[in-house]
Amino acid sequence: MTTTAPTNRPGTGHAILVTLGMAAAVGGALGFQYLGGYIPCALCLLQRDPYYFGIPVGILAIGSAAFGLPAWITRVLLIIVGIMMLVGAGMGVYHSGVEWSFWPGPASCGGGAGVTTNAGNLLGDLNTVHGPSCTEAALRVLGLSFAGWNVIASVVLAAIAFIGAKKAA
Repeated sequence: MTTTAPTNRPGTGHAILVTLGMAAAVGGALGFQYLGGYIPCALCLLQRDPYYFGIPVGILAIGSAAFGLPAWITRVLLIIVGIMMLVGAGMGVYHSGVEWSFWPGPASCGGGAGVTTNAGNLLGDLNTVHGPSCTEAALRVLGLSFAGWNVIASVVLAAIAFIGAKKAA
């Protein structure tokens, strides 16, 4: 019987890469929010969900490959991550279309007042203060908003996951 080192098992490298990529993408979004001061809109926050759910699945894929579980388990977990990233890409396309006025955004994305600084009226302000509008990009880099960059990141991560799933066969 031949054994291979945990990091040499098929799918391990791709599982590690896609999981670190998801962590870096959502970490970057959180950095722009908390360090850069870019307040996310409702659609921006929704686009993070595939990452939040995908990272634990990616960690399971890493564990599955590293501990030598049957290859189909790693394959299925990587396929799930790939699908989550495609969903994230679709959400990014939708949000980008809203920003470019190709179609209307949800009614809950109309924007509103800024963040309150009155601690005495904090509870009252919770119902009236809303995040920024989903129709306006907070920042564009090379012509793409955060939503546009999310599409690219999600598609690349989906490709990594699907290639890893194929190699884990």
